[in-house]
Amino acid sequence: MKKIALTFASALLIIFASCKDAKKSEDSKNVEATAETTDMYSLVQDYTKVSFTAYKTTDKVPVGGMFKKINFTNTTSGATAMEALNGTEFSIPVSSLFTNDPTGTRDPKLLEFFFGVLKDTELISGVVKVEGENSSIDVTLNGETQNIPLTYEMDGDNKITFSGVMDLENWNALDAVASINKACEILHTGKDGVSKTWSEVAVKAEVLLDKK
Repeated sequence: MKKIALTFASALLIIFASCKDAKKSEDSKNVEATAETTDMYSLVQDYTKVSFTAYKTTDKVPVGGMFKKINFTNTTSGATAMEALNGTEFSIPVSSLFTNDPTGTRDPKLLEFFFGVLKDTELISGVVKVEGENSSIDVTLNGETQNIPLTYEMDGDNKITFSGVMDLENWNALDAVASINKACEILHTGKDGVSKTWSEVAVKAEVLLDKK
């Protein structure tokens, strides 16, 4: 009888030990699974490219340009690329303007007759805002802060191209639009004989995020 009791007790110990080992194995798998899903995204600051397209003549002929420098503050990490970008603050030195004009005259004119007419034009600043599937930027220009809704396209899970349109009238910048139109009157005159510079400017930003 004693031998049977000992055998039964041994069997129970083996079962409990097996269950404990199985639980440890399951817990280990859960930890590994959790580790696999905790990749974090962060902005690769020196990759970001900011460009714009302005328009001239009544036919709305596009004129492209970019800013070669953009500075970031308040950058964070996030579980997704969009989460990492939310709240990121940026500032763009206006002096980094580049339109690839072979004559070398367009950039100085823009700096003098457009940006030079605005208030506080050393920097264009703003903040990225992400709410669910919607994204936008608050942009400060000419002493005014207004919001630009954005659309975006994902390339993989860590490269994003944002696009939007800003109407300079919302930043009380029509005097600057009139100023650059006058300075470039001949160049902004179309086949109809009308000189026109549009207040709408298309903006685009390409960003890359590091995934770790």
